[in-house]
Parts: sequence; C-alpha cells; structure tokens
Amino acid sequence: MSEVLIARLAEIVGSRHVHVGRRATRRFSTGYRYGEGEIAAAVQPGTLLEQWRVLQACVDHDVAIILQAANTGLTGGSTPFGDGYDRPIVIVSTLRMTRIDLIRDGHQVVCLPGATLENLERRLRPIGREPHSVIGSSCIGASVTGGVCNNSGGSLVQRGPAYTQLSLFARIDAQGRLELVNHLGVALGTSPEEILGRLDRAAYGPSDIHDENGAWASDREYLGHVRDIDAATPARFNADPRRLYEVSGSAGKVAVFAVRLDTFAVEPEERVFYVGTNDPAVLQSIRRHVLGRFENLPIAGEYMHADAFRAAQTYGKDLFLFIRRFGAINVPRAYAAKSWFDGVTEAVGLGKSVSDHLLQAVTRLLPEHMPARLIGYRDRYAHHLIFRTGGAGIVEMRDYLSSILPSEDGAFLECDDDEGRAALLNRFVTGGAVVRYRTVHRRTVEDIVALDVALPRDALDWFERLPSDIEDRIALKIYVGHFLCHVMHQEYLVHKGQDCEALEHALCALLDARGAEYPAEHNVGHLYEAKPALRDFYRSLDPTNAFNPGIGKTSRLRRWAASEVANDTDAASDPCGCLDHTGAGWTDRAHAQRR
Repeated sequence: MSEVLIARLAEIVGSRHVHVGRRATRRFSTGYRYGEGEIAAAVQPGTLLEQWRVLQACVDHDVAIILQAANTGLTGGSTPFGDGYDRPIVIVSTLRMTRIDLIRDGHQVVCLPGATLENLERRLRPIGREPHSVIGSSCIGASVTGGVCNNSGGSLVQRGPAYTQLSLFARIDAQGRLELVNHLGVALGTSPEEILGRLDRAAYGPSDIHDENGAWASDREYLGHVRDIDAATPARFNADPRRLYEVSGSAGKVAVFAVRLDTFAVEPEERVFYVGTNDPAVLQSIRRHVLGRFENLPIAGEYMHADAFRAAQTYGKDLFLFIRRFGAINVPRAYAAKSWFDGVTEAVGLGKSVSDHLLQAVTRLLPEHMPARLIGYRDRYAHHLIFRTGGAGIVEMRDYLSSILPSEDGAFLECDDDEGRAALLNRFVTGGAVVRYRTVHRRTVEDIVALDVALPRDALDWFERLPSDIEDRIALKIYVGHFLCHVMHQEYLVHKGQDCEALEHALCALLDARGAEYPAEHNVGHLYEAKPALRDFYRSLDPTNAFNPGIGKTSRLRRWAASEVANDTDAASDPCGCLDHTGAGWTDRAHAQRR
C-alpha cells in the first residue's frame, strides 16, 4: 500500500518533493526539541490544490496525517512520537506555500499555511503594521498557522495569543470523508477545486471579502483580560475553552489552508527599559502597578533569571549571532542543514551531536556579543525584567521607574538601541540554549524537564522555591517568561541518573497547589496530557483520529480506540501527563523517548 501511495503522491507534487527513507525524512520526522518516529513519507505540496489532493490520497489509503510547517515547536507536536501507531504516517510539510495577502489596506492579512512570522513582519513593516507576534521564544522561524493552531504567542501584552475565527481548513468527518470548510470570510466559489484554485492564484478582490457574521481575527478581549490582576485564574493557557475555535487551538487535528488575522499599528518610537533586582517581590509590585494603573501598557514585559541570561549568553550565542547576521527568516534553513549534517555523522557512527560541539567550540572563540551594562546587571541582580515600550508609554514608564528605582532593592537602565535589541534577543534564544546545554553536557545531564506554566493573575508569590529534595536533583534551572501575563517557562536540566518522570510529577504537584495551568502557550504536544475540555475539542474536530494521532497523550489508534479509557480512568494517577497512553496500557514510552 505504501508504494502505491508514494507513487500517487509523486504524481501530485513531483517526485523531488516526496521524501522516503530514514535519512531523507529525518528533518521532518525528528522534532526540533522533542519527538521522533518512523514515517512512510514526507511530502511537500507546492499549491493548496496539491495539498488537497495529497490529503485525499492519504485518506484513500487510510494513513495517519501530520501537518507540519517549520518544525520548530518545543513539545514535539508536529512529528510522530515513538511507536504505538496502528497506521503508517505521512507528514505533509507546508513550507512551499508561503504567500501572504494584505487585505483591507493591510489591517488584515490572509496567510497560506507555510507563511512565517518573520515574512509577515517584513511584509507589514513598510506600511507601519505588525502581526500578532514578533520574534520570540515561540516564533524564531515559526509559521503563522502554527501559532494559531497552538494558541501560542503572547509576549506582546496588548495583543495576547494568536487567535482567529476566520480560516479555511479541511477535516475528516465521522464517515471518513474529507471535506473543505471555508470560514475565511472570502467568497471563493463552492467546490474545493474552485475555492483552492482561486486562492492559489489570489483571484479575489475587496468585494469578495466579508465579515463572516462578525467573526474575530484576533483576541479582542485580551487587553482587559490581562489587566484583571485580582482574578484567580490565569490570563491564558492552552486548554482555555474560551479560545478553542476551529483552527485556533486545533494542534493539527484539521488541515489548515489559510488563516485570516488582524494586524496592528507599529509604535513610531520604541524604548527598552531593563530592571534588575534581587527581590522577586519588587517585580511583582511593578507588574501590578503597570497592569493596574498605567494608561499605556508596555508592548512587552519579559522576565529572565540571571542563570538564564548566562545560559543564553553562552549556549545560545551562535543562534544570537546568526539571527543578527542573517535574520530569523533563515533559521529554518539553518536547522534543516544542521539536521542533515547530524544525520550524516550519525550514519557514520559519530553520533548526532557533532554539530553542537563544533558550534559551541567555535562560538567560545568569538568576541563577547552582549553589551557591558547588561553583563553588569547579570552579575549584580538575580531577577531581570525587560520592558519594551512605545509612544506615550515611554514617558510613563520612565517616570514610574525613576520614582521607585534605584533603591536598595534594585535599579533600571534605559537601554540604547543596541542594548535593547541584545536584551530581547538574548531572552529569546534561551530555548535553543537549553537544548545545546543538554547536548554538550550529556555526561552530567540526564535530560530536560520543561514546564510551560500559566500562573493565576492574582498570584503574588510568583517565583518558584523548590524543597531541597527536589532542588538536589537539578543541575541547572532556567526561568524566563512573559511576566505581565504571568506565563513562565521553567526548564530543569536534571542530574545524570535521576528519574526525570518522577521529578516532573513532583514539580507538577507543586504547580497544582499554586493553582497554575499548564501548558500555557506551547501546546500539549506529546509532553502534556490534554485536559478533558481540550480532548473533547480534538475529538469534535477529528472524529476518526486521522490527523496528528496521539497529540496530548490521547489515543494513537483509529477512531480513538482503547486509550481514552485509560485516560479517563487513570488521569488522577498521572496529574501532569508524564506517562504515555498508547492503547496498549500504561507505559513509560514517552519518558524513554525523551531519553
């Protein structure tokens, strides 16, 4: 069956865009950070109509389908994860379909499934507009569609996570039939061939665009939502039912062809303020004042612990310099080249970490890239808060910080342009730095336990303090986050020989006691268990479980067979979703895969 299917896929997209075999598919089947599994093929359609025909071929041959864009996710949600699947898997890569259409004078955009945030930024910059997210921990090289499907983003305080009710997607109904759903708010015809053909050609005009019954193209309520600092619930988290809508939050359970999103005016003037303190209560006081009393909210408010600063400065240096020189738009190409090289070294018996050791050795020889004043704050203060402000918010922030700092508890810098860019980029290469640290310290580090946490908006004691029996198992803790939103990315590099799964259970129990939700914005992937509301949402979108089976530790089997029983029965014994449900009973397969 696989050979017949592969031949049909080659007829649709051309043989050069169908990849088979371990080495040829490695960059598709291996996640940037987590996840790896066997696939029958990876296919790269070049048009929306080709994508439709590829999906139809996969449905006809009863294979599982994983839609993938840049493959830069942090939880393994766009690749297979180990074994336990009952069908061959085909990955459909969308990166050849990158067009972005500016509509309504650039106040909205229509993005095809491979369009990246970096490209969207570039398209909007000449007209003084920005997308919902700009370069950040979740969007270095990431796609626009991936952000929407994962409800990710949110470093930009005034805009919230990626969200839209306007999209064009395909789903498989309960009878196993592929159907196209046009809720894009663009009149394109009736049949899938006509709709997709016209969109491929951009054969539509202003008169074809309508409001689709008042549907939103962004989270219009978020600004007020995040300002509610006395609410006992988080501002945003992955399983929040209020922001699960068709493509938004779908995590690959439908096949996206296009999304329509709002854009936002760029501030004509921006300034970065850098706050340092050794008392976490100081930052919480600042957070509550800014959200509760400021007339002009900052554009972003990013937290970074000094240990995270050091790790990013040392182990994220190559990514920092690459983005400075070549732009984030070229990061996916760099990752693909690195994956190819790792595949070669693995094939000849040298392992798959040669590139990391080489890059780390080279970057250690290069001159220091971080500005001196920021390094001074790294050495003096444990807790750092980076405010990106614009317009009238610059004066408001300057006046407020000047009224409370410097003091015994801390100080602040008003950064020049180079310092501001470096501070934000150092913050946002942290995710890659953690992976590099693990790779080059394999003799002393067992693995990473990564938690993406949304704290209640009213939480005062926000900084984590671990009991000694947990602290002693950890070699290095990395804390960063979108501080005004109370979203924290907490990563633990675990001492060699320690049980990562047991540690994760212990950490999640502490979070549960604090009223936290997780994951906050990186999607469940294959690391977290989807909570009941999210699991029900997935099943409603994909009743046959053909798209991205196993996501959120749900069933990997046709029509959600078997493992849902285990999920419902045993969730209490697996509070943070560390264990893997595969339909064959409880296993430690997810933990083994992470190793």
